Amino acid sequence: MNNINFTHYQHAHCESGVTANLLRHQGIDISEPLVFGIGAGLFFGHIPFLKISGTPGSTFRTWPGAIFKRVAQRLHVKMHTERFRSPEKAMLALDRALDAGRPVGMLSSVFYLPYLPEAFRFHFNAHNLVVYGKENGLYKVSDPVMEHVTTIAPEDLAKARFAKGAPEPKGFMYYINEVPKDIHYEKAIQQGIKQTCFFMMSPPVPWFGNKAVFLLAKKIKEYPRKLTPRKASLYLGNIIRMQEEIGTGGAGFRYLYAAFLQEAAQKLHRDDLQGFSKELTQVGDDWRNFAYHAARLMKARQSDVVSYDELSDLLRVCGDKEKDIFTRLEKLRWQ
Repeated sequence: MNNINFTHYQHAHCESGVTANLLRHQGIDISEPLVFGIGAGLFFGHIPFLKISGTPGSTFRTWPGAIFKRVAQRLHVKMHTERFRSPEKAMLALDRALDAGRPVGMLSSVFYLPYLPEAFRFHFNAHNLVVYGKENGLYKVSDPVMEHVTTIAPEDLAKARFAKGAPEPKGFMYYINEVPKDIHYEKAIQQGIKQTCFFMMSPPVPWFGNKAVFLLAKKIKEYPRKLTPRKASLYLGNIIRMQEEIGTGGAGFRYLYAAFLQEAAQKLHRDDLQGFSKELTQVGDDWRNFAYHAARLMKARQSDVVSYDELSDLLRVCGDKEKDIFTRLEKLRWQ
């Protein structure tokens, strides 16, 4: 089988990292923050009625697959995406793409990736990686959250691609067919910023966008009254895990988007974007502060422990600052 000369780069987040690596393979020199921003990856959602492993679902990023799709559309890159009904068809399609010299991005379940440390393997079905060859019966893997490339057995990869649970990957894979001769970033950056502002500020329901930050703050304040101490601790633990361990999570995504705004400021010669970048970096620090105190409360540390009310107030600070930032960012005038 064709072993592709693929260069691996480690990144902060799986989908933006995979997208950047696939584009770099095609000769497009693009950073992960630029991918994340053009793809409007920043988001927030808290859905109390959607339980994941028994706890309410929270998300700090847009839905899986959207970043790659939006970046491809905005940079006029021709791509191929596909889902499958059976592992056999999915693995056959992967082999054909590799034989054609194409590195392939795909969704997988973290739980079934044996090359990851056991402590990080739990049921999360939206992890992205690249397969770029096959040798001695093993697939060659570039996982952007790992420092080095690795390998995986076909049966393990098939299991990871067809894991059960929400969302089901269903063997989803994607690759690049063709890239334009010239890449124009200006319009793509503007489109990415406008869409991020829209998704953060415009959802009419309380479960998505900036409104959802305040919804979660309200729910946290209710935990001691409505939940047992153990369940309250579990709920907090899941929020922290979604924020700090899956991908780069809440604070990390704020830093990543801040890095995008900094790079966008340089490409578009906009000093105002540089200011927004600094503000969002500070919000990332606020999210990290929230996670620190939530972890201490969850573990019942005796010193420096805030109450659930105080923890809720810390989260409201994050929500208030982001509301101000994205309201002003949305009003920017573009030439």
